Amino acid sequence: MTGLAPLGSTLRILRPHPNVYAFYDGRIDGVRAYSTEPNWLDDGAYALGIASFAVVDGHEALIYDTHISLTHARAIRRALEEAGVTSMRVLLSHWHDDHVAGNEVFADCEIIAHALTAAALIAHKDELEHGTPPIHPLIMPHLTYEGPLDLTVGRLEVELRPAEIHSHDGVLLGLPDHGVLLVGDTLEDTVTYVAEPDRLEVHLAELDRVASWGYRRLLPNHGDPGIIASGGYGPELITATKLYVEKLIRARTDDALAGQDLKTFAAEALATGGVHYFAPYEEVHARNLKVVRGD
Repeated sequence: MTGLAPLGSTLRILRPHPNVYAFYDGRIDGVRAYSTEPNWLDDGAYALGIASFAVVDGHEALIYDTHISLTHARAIRRALEEAGVTSMRVLLSHWHDDHVAGNEVFADCEIIAHALTAAALIAHKDELEHGTPPIHPLIMPHLTYEGPLDLTVGRLEVELRPAEIHSHDGVLLGLPDHGVLLVGDTLEDTVTYVAEPDRLEVHLAELDRVASWGYRRLLPNHGDPGIIASGGYGPELITATKLYVEKLIRARTDDALAGQDLKTFAAEALATGGVHYFAPYEEVHARNLKVVRGD
């Protein structure tokens, strides 16, 4: 039996690092947050678990994605204000609905996005504003940029690094002095969600590039809350994702692979210890196989 929890009532605030807050919701068996009917909030983000992050130093904060609802965004803002933050900026990791739904709460702050993200939001504005649930009005970024960008949050050095994995406009946020990389949806536990199946070869090459940056702690938006709370994933998360994507590419033409469930298909990835089996990803995997094969 599935129950509805009041929206935002199951939000947990995690502290994976002294300067990083993770605002995590979902991954609760039998619980939905918006509706018992099909919708993107419950069936994607909440079922799999989702975090937005904030990098904080002193009175300054850089918020990495605005979460899945205005209620969540308000909770983020309130928690940061209670922690003494008086200056907030937002960075969008990419354009997808579960990362921009709370933008309106931060409309009076600077919202930063890669130029590709801004263009995608414009192109998909109608679909986002009329989805279930709707993101209306969709607040657009105030500042856009191209290529890498370096910022400071208080005394912290912050690296914004584009990477085309999962989505063509992905942006990862690095804290080089701490060896911590916020990876958005470029990496997930258990497996990546294929949004752009024709670009898998590019995604594979980009995973190698991200690995070359040498970050030792990785914080995905969709992952296990216990692992996130304890400091994040190791580089094995990249290795496991590569193994899965390589196999998806083979599955385009290999009918035997196309019939495998997640636990079988991702056996090599799971064996790395970089990812962990989570049953709701069976649906993600089945959908991945369909889109990569054009079924």
